[in-house]
Amino acid sequence: MPGLFRNRATRPYPGPIRLERHFFALYILPTRAGLLYALTLFAMLLTAINYTLALGHALVFLLTSLAFVAMLHTHKNLVGLTLGVQESSPVFAGEIARFQLWVETGDKTRPSLRFSCAGAETQLLHLNDKTAIVPLALPAIKRGWLSLPRLKVETCHPLGLFNAWSSPWLAGRCLVYPRPVFSPLPQALAIADKGGSGRGEAGEEDFSGFRERQPADSMRHVAWKAAARNDGEKPLLIKLFSGGALEELWLTWEGTEAPANDTETRLSILTGWVINAEQSGMDYGLILPGLSFSPTRGLPHFHRCLAALALYMEQAA
Repeated sequence: MPGLFRNRATRPYPGPIRLERHFFALYILPTRAGLLYALTLFAMLLTAINYTLALGHALVFLLTSLAFVAMLHTHKNLVGLTLGVQESSPVFAGEIARFQLWVETGDKTRPSLRFSCAGAETQLLHLNDKTAIVPLALPAIKRGWLSLPRLKVETCHPLGLFNAWSSPWLAGRCLVYPRPVFSPLPQALAIADKGGSGRGEAGEEDFSGFRERQPADSMRHVAWKAAARNDGEKPLLIKLFSGGALEELWLTWEGTEAPANDTETRLSILTGWVINAEQSGMDYGLILPGLSFSPTRGLPHFHRCLAALALYMEQAA
């Protein structure tokens, strides 16, 4: 069940929000066109009274009733609307964080709805479907968690005489990785092979065969002569060796050689190293003050390292 939202909430609501008439969730005021319309009706009423025009009175009352009906429909265009936010994919600092706002219309057409929030692009939509996705783009300025600000949902339908709006606060957030600074990777360390690494590529001394290339494998280990004989009709093959040594790459806080008090520069350098290490196909580990990750590779390890860099001393950042 979606919760009823209070505009006076002091923290974001964790679940879907259903806009209702109760709990001061919706507001409505005349627009500039509505004020001009009211001023025109007042002038018409004075003219009808001054000249005792019965038809003038009838026209003023008819147009006034039309305005009240328009106000009712403007208000109803928001009532019953359900809003929620989907999980956002991580981005790097300096990029655009894209939030996905999903909207349930409640089995009715919702014309001329405008969605906006601080720093995000405004979206004007005419919703016919029961459920719709509204993208909101926010600039990701610094690392850490980027929370979705208060939304503003508004409409002037049908005549533009009144503006109804609500300001729900949804608990949406996006993880922002540090802005990467790319520099040469540190020297990898050779370690003794203890019966094989489990990947079938224990070392680089004795040739032991081939296997199909995986996405994480370095292009340096591709058997190009075998690939040329296959004329590209079969998957690329990786040379397997045994009896040698493995290489591990350690990305350390001290190895960045940045000023000791420049935390953000160190994190940016480490971020660039993590990206390059993952692309190189080597096993890599990360060492931060009070935190470390053992050497391995793959997307889960890649995102774990970046998340640790993004949230490092977040409160002090």
